[in-house]
Order: sequence, then structure tokens, then C-alpha cells
Amino acid sequence: EPSHLARWFGPRGFTYPVCEIDPQVGGKFRIVIRSADGADYAMFGVFREIVPMARIVKEDDMSEHSEEWKDMVDPGRKGQADRQIRAVTTVSFADEADGTRVTVHTAFPSPAMRDNFVKTGMVEGWSSTLDRLEDLTAALKGSDRTITFSRVFAASPELVFACFHDPVHISNWW
Repeated sequence: EPSHLARWFGPRGFTYPVCEIDPQVGGKFRIVIRSADGADYAMFGVFREIVPMARIVKEDDMSEHSEEWKDMVDPGRKGQADRQIRAVTTVSFADEADGTRVTVHTAFPSPAMRDNFVKTGMVEGWSSTLDRLEDLTAALKGSDRTITFSRVFAASPELVFACFHDPVHISNWW
């Protein structure tokens, strides 16, 4: 669901300006996450397999990332034509006593490329992303009659209340 995905996918501090997905076998997706410093990281690809409540397999292409980023994960491309940077990601869901185990497995074209992805912060990024997913699922389950969201804003209570209360402010964010 794009509206849910945009609320948790990507590390903390990232926003989600583009979320176009067609979640079916053969369906395409294009996702752009934006870092706090304004750098965009675009990923597109196709869904290879979708087994409800069990597994999603997708082919990811990161060819739209910056040249600097591409040089980090594929240093052998220097001086050559731009090469596609692809990976296959399988997300598995398993029922466990206390909830659901989510396992993210990404296969790369080579061990060197895998190692270079690790150097870019992929492990930390996925850890933060799954933390955000955990926050969202906790908020959505709440109780059988409520949904609770919480966030700390770097602003005074008076300013935050005014943003909720004043129609001029509401029209800018609601």
C-alpha cells in the first residue's frame, strides 16, 4: 500500500517524494527517498513474485542514484559506459509466537558489490527502516478502536498548537 510504505520505508530522517507501485507479479515500481540534506535515492524495478503473507521478491535497479554513489558500489565502472546497478530483494514474513518475523535478503551480482553496498550504510539503513515499520505497526494496531501517533517537534507547544488550531496554518500542512 503506497500510503503506508511512504510512512516507513527508508531510514529515519528521510522523506518519500515519490512512491509509485503496482504490487503484482510483473508490476513495476519507482521509489525515491530523500535524505535530510536533500539527496535523492531513486530505485525502480519489477515485482517477480508476491505470495500474500509469505514473500515478496523484487528486482531493484539503482541506476538513477548519483554518480558518486554509483562509483562507490561499482568502482569498476569508471571510464566505462553507465552500467545498471541491480539487486534482487526477497522480503519474507513468518508467523512467530510474539508477532511476525520479517527477513530482508538481497542478492547482488558479485561479492564485491555486496561489500560495497555494506560500506554505503545499507545495513544501518535497513535497520532504521525496520524500526520505522515497527513504529507504524504499533501505532496502527493500538487497540481495536483507536490509532495513536506520536512525534516530538522541535517547536514550542504554543506554535504546534497554533498549527493545529489556526486555519491559515492548517491549510499549509493538513
